Amino acid sequence: MSASCALTPSVRTELFSSSSKRSIFPAQICRPRNKCEISRREFAIRGGTVASGVSVMGTSSASQGSERLAFKPEGYNFWEWRGHKIHYVVQGEGLPLVLIHGFGASVFHWRYNIPELAKKYKVYALDLLGFGWSDKALIEYDAMVWTDQVIDFMKEIVKEPAVVVGNSLGGFTALSVAVGLPEQVTGVALLNSAGQFAAESRKREEADETVITKFIVKPLKEIFQRVVLGFLFWQAKQPSRIESVLKSVYVDSTNVDDYLVESISKPATDPNAGEVYYRLMTRFLTNQSRYTLDSVLSKMTCPLLLLWGDLDPWVGPAKAEKIKAFYSNSSLVHLQAGHCPHDEVPEAVNKALLDWLSINVASKPASPIVLET
Repeated sequence: MSASCALTPSVRTELFSSSSKRSIFPAQICRPRNKCEISRREFAIRGGTVASGVSVMGTSSASQGSERLAFKPEGYNFWEWRGHKIHYVVQGEGLPLVLIHGFGASVFHWRYNIPELAKKYKVYALDLLGFGWSDKALIEYDAMVWTDQVIDFMKEIVKEPAVVVGNSLGGFTALSVAVGLPEQVTGVALLNSAGQFAAESRKREEADETVITKFIVKPLKEIFQRVVLGFLFWQAKQPSRIESVLKSVYVDSTNVDDYLVESISKPATDPNAGEVYYRLMTRFLTNQSRYTLDSVLSKMTCPLLLLWGDLDPWVGPAKAEKIKAFYSNSSLVHLQAGHCPHDEVPEAVNKALLDWLSINVASKPASPIVLET
């Protein structure tokens, strides 16, 4: 989950900025039609997954027997970054794909995507600092911390052109990485991305003054903030609470199982997890207005794929439509799923991503890059 599982409604609004109507779009693909699009070939999802004008409910992998990444309590691989241990998974060979999870999740949230995508590509998935099996570093968290982390990961571990894929918070991070490392990012795919447009951000600032800042942050001294947020964190990390919130954002809760719940609850047992939660809630989540979608999209040059769960209660399809209207070199796939379509309807997501890659990225020769040493 992009596990805003523990967030209060007002903070969820701040992170996801969903101003969308809860309408259900038919599953379809909106193709770029401008002259500067990278591929002029018609992009269509074949094989019965998504077709123009047809609404198709994706089926969960649990009932289909799809391959699943093995859950390893000890983790897979580790890389040291700025003195901190970063967890990552790598499988397959070919053009690299870098998968970035959402708020509160980990590499294991890509459990049904990694094995399938690795049949054709070299797939990397990493845990952002403060989440999953990466260190719970006691630093001042900022959106650019994760951008810097992924950029350095691509330079030091991936070392070649790659497509970056992100869900929720990981989606905004993917966009920022594409802007910060344009010579190495050949494409971006977003799944129900977090982030706000500038106009929305200004409106949110006024609302947030009354909801968060006015009634929680300013009136309470740090000790009382810690008491309140400490209780919220204790409540949020309970497996029953995690399961309950996951089911609220998965339209089909078949894949809300022990594997998924443990992948979220286990990192919360780290001794520093509570302090990291406190810092995220009081610093990062209440200070996002400095980073907006239009500010990064206006600087991005690579093709963009939007894979959107239209039934997301936090980030509805209106945001996807707005991103597509703003960024012409983009394709949009509507999915009948919630906030985490890659785990709820992984087969539909894998198929759409693979088809888009074959047309927009994989068929194009990679430009040579020079990496800093």
